[in-house]
Amino acid sequence: MRVLFFSVLRDLAGVSELEMAPAEGGDVAALLEEIYQRWPAMRDWDERIRVAVDLEYVGRDHALAGAAEV
Repeated sequence: MRVLFFSVLRDLAGVSELEMAPAEGGDVAALLEEIYQRWPAMRDWDERIRVAVDLEYVGRDHALAGAAEV
């Protein structure tokens, strides 16, 4: 799936997008945890991060199976 970063998160990641396989557990929370392992400074923004899957805002428990873009 394609993961896009915007604003401060793009600055912290140093990239605007990357390809990732769905994280173990297959939901948004697991994906965020994987991202925080890669870029620990993003965890500081956790309370302000909003996640959209295929252009629709979703909760942290949203399954990522079949997702094309996050």
